[in-house]
Amino acid sequence: MTLPDTITLTRPDDWHLHLRDGPALAAVVGASAVQFERAIVMPNLRSPVTTTDRAEAYRERILSARPDGSAFSPLMTLYLTDRTAADEIRAACASGFIHGVKLYPAGATTNSDAGVTDLRQAWPALEAMQAERLPLLVHGEVTDPEVDVFDREAVFIERVLAPLMNDFPELRVVFEHITTADAADFVITGPERLAATVTAHHLLLNRNALLVGGVWPHHYCLPVLKRERHRQALLAAIGTGCNRLFLGTDSAPHPRGAKESACGCAGIFTAYTALELYAEAFAEAGMLDRLEAFASHHGPDWYGLPRNVGTLTLERQPTPVPEALPFGNDTLVPFRAGGEVAWTVRNATGRMA
Repeated sequence: MTLPDTITLTRPDDWHLHLRDGPALAAVVGASAVQFERAIVMPNLRSPVTTTDRAEAYRERILSARPDGSAFSPLMTLYLTDRTAADEIRAACASGFIHGVKLYPAGATTNSDAGVTDLRQAWPALEAMQAERLPLLVHGEVTDPEVDVFDREAVFIERVLAPLMNDFPELRVVFEHITTADAADFVITGPERLAATVTAHHLLLNRNALLVGGVWPHHYCLPVLKRERHRQALLAAIGTGCNRLFLGTDSAPHPRGAKESACGCAGIFTAYTALELYAEAFAEAGMLDRLEAFASHHGPDWYGLPRNVGTLTLERQPTPVPEALPFGNDTLVPFRAGGEVAWTVRNATGRMA
């Protein structure tokens, strides 16, 4: 297959993004703003975004941190807890700027300790979400210590997600950052109210990238990288053209020291070259013609938002990736640091220094 020299896409959106707060937010928001028109922003700050008022304040901080002239629009979410009230869900819907509620099983990932310990406690909120058609965004892993970390997504489907969708037959659900053949099959064969995001790193890497030749902390993420057959299953699922699979980077910045430590943080910072990485994965799989729909059409269509009007052009020309980037008073190691990505976004003004 001969690859084109350039590809022009409808300007894409990122349907799963971590921006942090304070100096860290100021350091990373420009990387996403230069490529994406909008992004679903995760609420797992150190003080979780559990109310509409907190979401509004966080939204204002993101808008203030954007590069000059940027029109990047954060789409806010709430952090679901055992105590989230139905009235809070109704207030979130009325706000116009909150587009989902995030379910973190308590202890599943970064800043998830305040997450849901028993889903039955959250039923009033889930009932309100179903009535208001506000999507539930799911981190799909069980935290049972007896379940192997590589099996936690598949077990979550059986124990939690399938029963949840039966209990709430009209609830709209996004299965975030899916990583397994089990999840891909569950979504593709599921109802229209079920969608999923897929990261670039889970399309490009299998678990060898984490463990072969040593432990590679900057490839450690949750859900953890899986076997090659699962990576191939994700690519095959996207190749079907399923309009309920869409781009969500799950770009998650951490200070270098927090990653390169005795107990390193989970998260990969892909925002610096996000769209270029997706283009690389799609090109290698021979489905570059599927990229625009996946990156620019499926997400807004499922969320009921208009598609973006502008365009973005990718050029088949390597983008060098720095060894490290400024991150407040620390540094941040981007995905593929010191290497390069096979594509570049043309006229990507505002890229991180």
